[in-house]
Formats: sequence, C-alpha cells, structure tokens
Amino acid sequence: MHFVTGGAFNGKREWVRKTYPIQSIEQWKSAYQNDPFPFELEEHPEELLVLEGIETWVKALMKEYEPGKLREIWKACLNHWTSWEKAEKNRKLVVIGTDITKGIVPMEKENRLWRDLAGWANQDIAAVADKVDVIWYGLNQTIKGGGM
Repeated sequence: MHFVTGGAFNGKREWVRKTYPIQSIEQWKSAYQNDPFPFELEEHPEELLVLEGIETWVKALMKEYEPGKLREIWKACLNHWTSWEKAEKNRKLVVIGTDITKGIVPMEKENRLWRDLAGWANQDIAAVADKVDVIWYGLNQTIKGGGM
C-alpha cells in the first residue's frame, strides 16, 4: 500500500497520476466524486486501485457511527484492503488523504472530532503502508519506504 498525503490543493492527485499508470476510470475511487466508501475490495478486478479522499469518507462515516465504532470499522477496512492487495502479486493500492490536522483547531466540537478521526485514520494508514509520500506544492518527500 502506498499512502499519499499533504495539504489541500498541493498536487497529490496530479502526482499520483504521473507516478502510476491509470488506464481506466474503474482504477480511481474518489470521495470527492461521491463514490461510496470501499469497505471491501474483493470485486475490484484491476491490479491498481487509487482511493482518494480519506478524510471525506471519514466525515461521512461519522454520521453513521460513534467514534469508537468508526475506529473499529476503519481498522477492519485497512485489514481488508491490505489482504486484497497481497492476494495477487501485482496488485497495488494507493490511498490519498488530505492532511486536515494542521492549522487552527476548529471551534465546533464536530469539526474537532472530524480532525481527530481523520488524523488517526492517516496514522493507521501510514502504519500499514509500505510507502508514504507527503506532497507539498507538487513535490514529493518519501517519509517511509523507498521502492514502488
């Protein structure tokens, strides 16, 4: 798994498109395009899959689950995603998440909770990912792993 993160509008999507050979629309699932949260990936036939907008999916999940249950579901999803990727030799999962944990802490309780849950989700992804890149202004910095 390759986790790509960074600030909003810093070029994460474009960097991923330049780095990976996206050949079909089915290879890219985006919370920003209202794609449903991919709890499991068993039915996905492609070798490469990009999941974009982790923080947005986390916000949607907050409407359905209390924080503790959301964290359980999140960790179960990461296990499913890792299993999907490892089930076939050439499979690659790329996860893109915008870092919303920097800057001014929101005043609203719900937004603070969203920020916390998104931060924990990013930490969980980084822990299981083989590679982590931070993108700032279109430039990447690899902070975990080295090979693709």
